[in-house]
Amino acid sequence: MYPEDRVLVGVINRKRDLTHARDERWYRIPQERLPRGVNAEYLAFYLSRAFGEQNGAVRYFAERRGLELAYRRDLLPREDDHPRANAVYYKVQIGDLIEKDPPVLNPTRRVITFIYTTWDRFVHARTIGDLYSQADYFVDRIYYALRNVGVPAERTWEAEYRSAPPELRILCQKGALVASTDPANGVFYLDDSQPEDAILAAIRAEIARQGGPLTISLPMEGE
Repeated sequence: MYPEDRVLVGVINRKRDLTHARDERWYRIPQERLPRGVNAEYLAFYLSRAFGEQNGAVRYFAERRGLELAYRRDLLPREDDHPRANAVYYKVQIGDLIEKDPPVLNPTRRVITFIYTTWDRFVHARTIGDLYSQADYFVDRIYYALRNVGVPAERTWEAEYRSAPPELRILCQKGALVASTDPANGVFYLDDSQPEDAILAAIRAEIARQGGPLTISLPMEGE
């Protein structure tokens, strides 16, 4: 375990998925949720409201051991009539589940999808906000502000590629708009010294200039 090791925090919405992780040592992720792959040495698991008193916290983590692609119907043969039965998933092989003590809590009920963080931030984290770098937190606010007005975006994290700043990628009719916290990247600059409303207005104007956003449908975690 090294401080710069990457940890991918995912959500577990169903008790049977926690059983797969604990007893069979694998976790599934829709491929379209992480189109750039699973770039982490460890996985950690946030438990949703299905877990009663344990919900709303990252309570377990495990070492990543392997990765393969599989259809949902092959991963979950008893659910072969599911609407996403033919969707492709990452099947991430993991080691034994280890309890995170203390757990990483979510006191503000922040919306959780996938979070990349570093090992040193993860082991010291007490709340979800502790997992974010300053740049990640800023990009996260813009990401959800765009989503709230119906603009889908992909995002990267500071920890994901180690040498690259966090970015947003928005698919438009005339191509992709990439927005970065690094002004030297030659893309749309996410300047955290500017008001958030001004940044959002500038992004939406650039999206309109590129013909408007492409609409994509992403599965919910746990589907």
